[in-house]
Amino acid sequence: MHWERFGDGARTVLFVPTWSVVHSRSWKAQVPHFARHYRVLTFDPRGNGLTDRPTEPAAYDEREFAADALAVLEATGTERAAAVSLSLGAQRALLLAAEHPERVDALVFIAPTLPLSDPVNVAGTFDDVHDTYEGWGKYNANYWRSNWPDFLQWFFGEACFTEPHSTKQIEDCVRFGLDTTGETLVTAQAGARIPDREAVLELCARVDCPVLVIHGKEDAVIPVERGRRLAEATGGTFIGLPGSGHVATARDPVGVNLLIDAFLEPRRGAPPKAGKAGRAPRVLVVTSPIGLGHAQRDLAIVGELRKLRPEIEVDWLAQHPVTAALEAAGERIHPASLELASESTAFEAHAREHELHAFHAWRELDEVLVANFMLFNDVVRDGGYDLWVGDEAWEVDYFLHENPELKTASYAFLTDFVGWLPVDQSEEWLTSDYNAENIAHVEGNPRLRDAAIFVGDPDDLVPDSFGPGLPKIADWVPKHFAFSGYVLPPPAAPAQRGEGSPPLVVAAVGGSTAGAHLLRRIAAAFAELRRETEAELLLVCGPRIDPRVIEPQPGMNVVGYVHDLHRVLASCDLAVVQGGLTTTMELVAARRPFISVPLRRHFEQNGHVAHRLRRYGAPTPTPYDETSPGELAELMRARLGATVDYLPVDRNGAVRAAALLAPLIG
Repeated sequence: MHWERFGDGARTVLFVPTWSVVHSRSWKAQVPHFARHYRVLTFDPRGNGLTDRPTEPAAYDEREFAADALAVLEATGTERAAAVSLSLGAQRALLLAAEHPERVDALVFIAPTLPLSDPVNVAGTFDDVHDTYEGWGKYNANYWRSNWPDFLQWFFGEACFTEPHSTKQIEDCVRFGLDTTGETLVTAQAGARIPDREAVLELCARVDCPVLVIHGKEDAVIPVERGRRLAEATGGTFIGLPGSGHVATARDPVGVNLLIDAFLEPRRGAPPKAGKAGRAPRVLVVTSPIGLGHAQRDLAIVGELRKLRPEIEVDWLAQHPVTAALEAAGERIHPASLELASESTAFEAHAREHELHAFHAWRELDEVLVANFMLFNDVVRDGGYDLWVGDEAWEVDYFLHENPELKTASYAFLTDFVGWLPVDQSEEWLTSDYNAENIAHVEGNPRLRDAAIFVGDPDDLVPDSFGPGLPKIADWVPKHFAFSGYVLPPPAAPAQRGEGSPPLVVAAVGGSTAGAHLLRRIAAAFAELRRETEAELLLVCGPRIDPRVIEPQPGMNVVGYVHDLHRVLASCDLAVVQGGLTTTMELVAARRPFISVPLRRHFEQNGHVAHRLRRYGAPTPTPYDETSPGELAELMRARLGATVDYLPVDRNGAVRAAALLAPLIG
């Protein structure tokens, strides 16, 4: 049996496995948050994950699962724990608490599968053979053996997740289900020996610890009445979740986490505190770690905001490498920043050779985003901030819209793109679904954002629509965002170069490791260029690429992180860069010739950024497939020191953004 332990809190929380159709990864939206406050235990159920798959039905008796939970407590030296269960896990948790009351100090049941009302969703008997299987008729041994993937898609896609826009949760659960087989679940079903109603009520009468029952009111698998009856039978508290289906732990994770928090530790379940009168106004800035450019523009905006409101105190909630830029600027980093789950690391796990499917990588961030929102909520609960500013803090924006009661301060959202764009037709339905949910959030609660700032101008909006049947991005955004214009770093003198210095080429690929292959190609191309010119190359690896992975070349200087890189770019004769917005727009503003090579399958660089660069008259981005050393050397030769004719970039974006934020402080 596979178990895991997280955190080192004084109190233990045991997440009890549910039906063997999924394993302990199904608790991924809960574990990071609770592990910051408690000692957390999870284990894979018999039949899935890294736990064995017994072939005898008797091994799947409910008392065997309860014994497994007790064994985990023994193996981890745990005297007592709060047991949290979902669906079928209720039977195991109830048995554990009733028969070993000294080991359980609290019970949380979510959508409990217990026979406390008449059977539902029965379509014939489990072993019947049919010509066709539809709906709940797919809950059938023969169908599981022959069509297990289709059963999973139906069960999670139609029965468990009744909430709209649940594509990621369905996808996850299907993937978990494919880690076992239909035959294994048939065996488990045969050995389940589920207690009847009288036996369950007898167990409930033996429970002597506090009980919380959480049940989605739109649960299409287990009637909400069963949750109410369980709460009555145990003397517990019942909470119904409006709009939630069977797996609220995945579809409404913040709401569920906060309810469990309030039950186990009431102080942590309290709503955030508002700012206090009679002291300096406090501002919390949440800066996206996906690109160092966010830090530079946020520094520029905060600098202008301090001119308007010099009395403010500013804290930053940010991750490395963004914190390096903030610390270099003398800013105060909130200590909780060290506890943020790394978004950059998760993104880089999806990177290939100069390729990052940014939309899919973002979807895989779901557990990171939940964890970081829960941390944000902890920070603002005790911080007494007057204004929250989120620069592409998508987790803050999303979960505040999902849980608007958590908003207790002014809130401003900034972004330089709106709209997920498909990189091919096959994913258009998926990006459209995400866009539709975001549109519904904003239009359904238009006052949640006290300010929504698009970092750019109306002409920077792509002409695409949000998807079939949805509005055009350029039509919708002006109704819901104010435009600051582009935000550039504070003016700074270009880096000094000696008189008569040879031409300088600067290569930079941002703050991730995804650009290492491009840097190698640039170095090889520069070696060819040097045969005809005495140019020098400054190769900037950034904070995450080891300079030693680049083969040395004559005339090339390889460095790591460069603070105020925009000063260096402003002095170069040519830049070769990735397709990120910050670097390319700084080059446009400095009127420097450059070559940009967007990451393949990166919807923002190939869509939103490419459109904006075209508007300013910048050169067409170069596909990575056209950057062999020879091709790149020829392009470098043609653009080195070339005259440019870009549209001028207005430098008042930070001033306008600050003017939109200042009134929100009060």
